[in-house]
Amino acid sequence: MEEYAREPCPWRIVDDCGGAFTMGVIGGGVFQAIKGFRNAPVGIRHRLRGSANAVRIRAPQIGGSFAVWGGLFSTIDCGLVRLRGKEDPWNSITSGALTGAVLAARSGPLAMVGSAMMGGILLALIEGVGILLTRYTAQQFRNAPPFLEDPSQLPPKEGTSAPGYPGYQQYH
Repeated sequence: MEEYAREPCPWRIVDDCGGAFTMGVIGGGVFQAIKGFRNAPVGIRHRLRGSANAVRIRAPQIGGSFAVWGGLFSTIDCGLVRLRGKEDPWNSITSGALTGAVLAARSGPLAMVGSAMMGGILLALIEGVGILLTRYTAQQFRNAPPFLEDPSQLPPKEGTSAPGYPGYQQYH
């Protein structure tokens, strides 16, 4: 089993929830700042005030949405780790699909299937890139094959003298 540098399962949920909230607040804050700046009336003062208001109002909401997604994802992931007894990329892919389905449950079965597919595909892409990066970086640090020795640079065999050095063997 591959070891991850992550918290154990009960604490992982809280850790992922907080990380997702932070990502949502910062990322959402940046996008809301741009949106508020663009949609405000002309004048730098109005635009800066519009940008700050948009961040103040929407960034916590976006962060909360990210936290719900991250918490549900981690909860399902921990459940799968416990159920399957191993931690591998399939757990993350399945967790992404189930998280998408659960969050879209209020919209009906068709929306659940679409969200499940998107969640599974998104997590499969993320896991695939992670695996490729791991393999690529592992190849960088692999030991190089030993150089093949050049036969012309090898010492002469016993009983024969080296070319250009008659009687070399007497000094052995």
